[in-house]
This record gives sequence, C-alpha cells and structure tokens, in this order.
Amino acid sequence: MNENIIVELASKNNPLVLDCGKSLGPFKTAYTTYGTLNSDKSNAILVCHALTGDQYVASEHPITKKNGWWSLLIGSGKSIDTDKYFIICPNVIGGCMGSTGPNEVNPETGKEYGLSFPVITISDMVKAQKLLIDNLNITKLFSVVGGSMGGMLVLEWLSQFPDHIFSAIPIATTTSHSAQNIALNELARQAIMADPEWKSGNYNEFNTKPIKGLSVARMAAHISYLSEQSLHEKFGRNLQNKSKIEFSFDADFQVESYLRHQGFKFVDRFDANSYLYITRAMDYFDLGADHGGSLIKAFKDTKSHILCASFSSDWLYPTAENKLIVKTFNALSLNVSFVEIITDKGHDSFLLDEPEFFSTVEEFLDATYKKL
Repeated sequence: MNENIIVELASKNNPLVLDCGKSLGPFKTAYTTYGTLNSDKSNAILVCHALTGDQYVASEHPITKKNGWWSLLIGSGKSIDTDKYFIICPNVIGGCMGSTGPNEVNPETGKEYGLSFPVITISDMVKAQKLLIDNLNITKLFSVVGGSMGGMLVLEWLSQFPDHIFSAIPIATTTSHSAQNIALNELARQAIMADPEWKSGNYNEFNTKPIKGLSVARMAAHISYLSEQSLHEKFGRNLQNKSKIEFSFDADFQVESYLRHQGFKFVDRFDANSYLYITRAMDYFDLGADHGGSLIKAFKDTKSHILCASFSSDWLYPTAENKLIVKTFNALSLNVSFVEIITDKGHDSFLLDEPEFFSTVEEFLDATYKKL
C-alpha cells in the first residue's frame, strides 16, 4: 500500500472547466493506492467514495484511527483482491481530506476558499478523476466501483468516458435525486447554516466550527442510511442507562443517544462547507436531464460489462431506481447483471458485512477479468 498521495492536476493556463462556468487550476487530488499495477496496466480499479467517505478505503483513517470504510470488501484475499488488482481511491474535489475544496487555500487570494469555492457537480468530480488517471498513465481502467454517491460517479464515468473503462459496478445508487432526497439534503444544509458558529461559511477565520449544525446534519442523514426494521431491532423503545423516562430533553432513549454519538464523532473528521458542496452536487445530478431527458442517450456509447447491486431495505435509493438503470442498459443490449441483496440493514448495507454482496462482486470481477 502507498501512503496518502497528493498530486496537483490541471494548471492556471489549462484549468478544469466546471459545469457552473468557473474553472479550477491548478487543483489538488489526494488519493491512496493498494496493490501493484501490472506491466500492461490492465488491473486498475477506481473506487469512488460516498458522500462522507474519503480516500482511506482500505487503510487506517488518520483522524479516527479506524479501519478503512470498505476494508471488509477490499484487501489481500478479499472480494476486491489487492493481490490481484491495483486499487486507486481519490478524495473528490470539494472534499476535505487533501483534495481541493472549500477549506483549502485559494492560490489566487492566499485565503481559504470558503463559499467562494465554485459550486461543483458529479460530472466535475469525474472529470477531475479522469485527470488523475491520465496522470497515472492508465489508458483504460479495468473497473470503476462505488456505492451511493460513489455509484453516481460510476454512472457518470460510464456516460462521460465510456472508452476508458472495461467494467463497472454501480451500487445502491440512482441516476437522479428524488424530491425526498433533495429535501433531506436541504434539511442538513439548513442545520449547518443555522448554526451561529457557521459564520456565513467563514468559521475558520473565527477559529470556530459549526459543530452543532454539522452534527444534526449527520444525524438526519444517518437515519436515512438505516431501515425501520434495523432501528427497531437494535433499539426499539429501550431506555438509555435508566429504568424510566426522566421527563426531560436529555437522551432518554437508546436511539437518541446513538444518533447524538454518530453526530458528534462525525464533526472531527468532516468539514461543514464540504458537506454543503457535496450534497449540492448530489442534488444536481440528473443524467437523463443532462442528455435531453434520455438515459438511453446518456449511455449510448457505453460498452462496459456492468454489475448493478441494490439492497431490499434501502429506502434512500430503492431497488426500483436501480432497476431503472438496469432497464436502460438492457435496452442498449449491454452486458449487464443485477442483484438485489435481501437484508434489513438499509442503505448502509453496502458498507457492512453482507457475504452475498461480497461474493457477487468477487465473482463478477473474476469472470470479467478473464475477458480482458
């Protein structure tokens, strides 16, 4: 495994032109790699992270000291085998773990971007990733893999750079955010911006952080990552370290204590402004609208082998939305497989211990690699 690498991409004279009309150049991308790139560079897999993920996909996180967020799936002898494949996982632009984002310094002003950072899209993130792959002198990726927002990035790769990926695994994702998802993200953004410590996005100048707002945003999002059944089985109406309710607004119930814990541990590793920018990028994502209202047109040049996966209890990106993706690929006569994993763990299932999911990914990659 290589350590965290930060590379400068694009330039002032040849910047990355963003969908909003503004440009970034130069900009930084932070990434990690695992495994060894083979001689013909045919074993590279790009892993795309979800909203609050980062480049530490299979190694210890420098802040939390916990295992990588997909260490159950990626590693030596695991489903995505680092003894066989070369894994590349970049932090998206707009992120907060070394890639250029709102908490980084604007080279033109010498000051932190804050809200002067341009609004970015999923397409912009993918264009930045493509520049990274070019920088690594990899002409064609064996596969691009990701869940949730990472799945959006995978779909954008299939649409925007179809000649540069041999296979793809979009997981628990969608081609556009529903009104419900936009509403949930707006709730999170308003929680952050309502925190008086947000300081109109300039909190670092005041040496403070909107901890309470970001924590509430994380709590609201975390609920959407779970299922009603998993919440009930894990917590029910159990009280937290007490025998009866206290008629107060402290955490009487275990589920309240759990959510507060999830919220407050999150603020140590994530930037509030990055949360605003990345959720906005997810809300703007609409592959059909970007291609005249047609998903067929969005994927008309796609040639990759594809595995789509969903989870039965995922209400954030339900199976029906994943099936729409598969239906589009079928209409284009693409080589596509689909699996719905039956589980009560909700949207977060793709990050958890789901043996059927792991074996499906492994079998797909192994079978597809033989077709190179």
